[in-house]
Amino acid sequence: MSPRSTTVRLGILAAGGALAALAAAGPAAALDSAGDANNHPPVYKGRVTAKTGLLLHTSPTRGSKVIRTVPRGKVVTIFCKTRGDRVVNNNIWYLLTDGTWAWGSAHYIANIGKIPRWC
Repeated sequence: MSPRSTTVRLGILAAGGALAALAAAGPAAALDSAGDANNHPPVYKGRVTAKTGLLLHTSPTRGSKVIRTVPRGKVVTIFCKTRGDRVVNNNIWYLLTDGTWAWGSAHYIANIGKIPRWC
């Protein structure tokens, strides 16, 4: 297994573990562990810049299953970021939380406000 494959797998496992922990603990625990001084969870937003829409995947790899497409200009909510397959010299992928949890290449998402945290 290549070092890049190991890094991608670890990123996916870390994100999955965080999601499982939040789901098991419930909304109150999610606010406590990721919140600010007022117990608000961090919110990261981005705007889709891909001309034909952004393909959302099951993992941060170009070859993983495509779940759905988000149209150009749509604002999306980002949970965290990790490294994955390169898309136009950018290996950062965002885990999006709009409806389904899915991965989108950061190359096609322009950050609005704060840059997302690492998964």
